[in-house]
Amino acid sequence: MAQPAWQDPVPLSVDSAPVPEYGGGSLADLLPTLAAGQGVAGFTAAIPELTPADRNCVFLIDGLGWEQIKAHPDEAPFLHSLLPTSRGGTGRPITAGFPATTATSLASVGTGLPPGEHGLPGYSARNPETGELMNQLRWKPWTSPKVWQPYPTVFQLADAAGVRTAQVSAPAFEQTPLTKVALSGGSFLGRLTGEERMDVAAERLAMGDRSLVYTYYSEVDGKGHRFGVDSDAWRGQLMYVDGLARRLAEQLPPRSALYITADHGMIDIPFDEQSRIDFDEDWELRAGVALLGGEGRARHVYAVPGAENDVLTVWQEVLGEQFWVASRDEAIAAGWFGPKVDERVRGRIGDVVAAAHDDVVITASVNEPHESAMVGMHGSMTPVEQLVPLLEVRS
Repeated sequence: MAQPAWQDPVPLSVDSAPVPEYGGGSLADLLPTLAAGQGVAGFTAAIPELTPADRNCVFLIDGLGWEQIKAHPDEAPFLHSLLPTSRGGTGRPITAGFPATTATSLASVGTGLPPGEHGLPGYSARNPETGELMNQLRWKPWTSPKVWQPYPTVFQLADAAGVRTAQVSAPAFEQTPLTKVALSGGSFLGRLTGEERMDVAAERLAMGDRSLVYTYYSEVDGKGHRFGVDSDAWRGQLMYVDGLARRLAEQLPPRSALYITADHGMIDIPFDEQSRIDFDEDWELRAGVALLGGEGRARHVYAVPGAENDVLTVWQEVLGEQFWVASRDEAIAAGWFGPKVDERVRGRIGDVVAAAHDDVVITASVNEPHESAMVGMHGSMTPVEQLVPLLEVRS
């Protein structure tokens, strides 16, 4: 029924947000399930649909969500053909976690923990110890990785249990703090080309009686941000990565399982005032705000002390029909960041958290010029961003 014109807009209910499937079908559940199947103590099979294998390989394609594979059978014939294998043959996706963004998702994959525990709750977040906004992808300004994320990775625990573990990625990632807190353990093998990574991943998989190998490709995400997921450049990358996945699958040694997944999907946002709300030019949204964190579709809003309730009220009134807008306590209680939020992590979450429901972003043209100019965006809990594949090939 249409809403009468004289009634005030009704904000989206916090409880109506589609919370990620933590504990049974999220990225954080993948490696613990694989490690449990390899007999590593302390882990349980959180994704019950998966069958154990002695040798497991995870190929994470940055930015390639479930909806993108479904929509592009011609550009990704191999990946599309594997859709029925997803999530142990159920033909269903898993969820990335909130926010659906690279730093958060990679930490969830590597630690086997939801964002509320590993403590990387977005693209950027406030450091409660310093009051500064920290970019968790680029790790600026510097803070101690072990303090920021103190938990061991699944790779470290599996390696200690005798599983042959390796990460095969671009050489530039080897010494990054994000790699150290999320993906360290065993051997890091830097290879420049995608073909080299697939070949080395298959070789390392065969080197152990029990092995756990992770490999990664980033440029699907890169082209999506720059040109959009409706661009020829993006489609070209999809065709390329489809060939990489086939190359790896054809080299699997015996007793292996290959899982192809992603850290998030992506959506193109039009360049108009209705679709791109510029925080830096909006006095109403800026009122009482000390720091703006997160990214366009998943914002952490840090209020001036004492202004928290006023900021929440204004953001709900201005954006509540297009965003799920919650206080920190409401977002935590609703399980947006997982069933548990460590005390050290609470202050990193915004006083107000805004997650996009519609095809809209909150940009910051002055303070975030590069991010504000992107075509493709992600971060929120909508299906196109949140749902990721868990495609499977076994030998």
